[in-house]
Amino acid sequence: MNGDHQIQKAYESILQNDFEEAIRHFEEAIALDPDNASYHYKISVTYARSNKLSKAIEHAEQAGRLMPSSEQYRYHLQTLQAKQMVHDVERYYGGSAENLYMAVATLQQAIALDPLLTEAYLLQALAHRQLGNYAEAVSTLKELLKFDPQHAEAKSLLSECESQFKQWIHSTKRRD
Repeated sequence: MNGDHQIQKAYESILQNDFEEAIRHFEEAIALDPDNASYHYKISVTYARSNKLSKAIEHAEQAGRLMPSSEQYRYHLQTLQAKQMVHDVERYYGGSAENLYMAVATLQQAIALDPLLTEAYLLQALAHRQLGNYAEAVSTLKELLKFDPQHAEAKSLLSECESQFKQWIHSTKRRD
């Protein structure tokens, strides 16, 4: 017996915006067919939509192990890992410069995993700005705006960072 009936019930629950019930049905399908990569992928997507990243990553990894040739599963896992990194990086803010450099490095990894994750670019630009690396902040924001030119927060932050960069250049020239 396979879990296709439970998968159908899960989709019905999703259409009714009952994601907890959908997860329950996906879990029942997995119990019936634990080696079905598709079932693990589907529950992973639902967990991700429910902001349960650790469970989403767990099932995405299982889907990838069961079907390592699937680019779709690999990409899904990478986007989840990038989101987790963005979430984890919050602990670095408000601390020392060393913590901010850790944030920048972690966010660079997140961007490598998911180059369209706007939140990673924004947080990286904020970290650069807090470190006084205005040119890096400007560069990061311009990169974000290449693929999302209407991003209002990025535009506003870019304007602020460009102004701060100009002030920094002006103050540096006066000291020379």
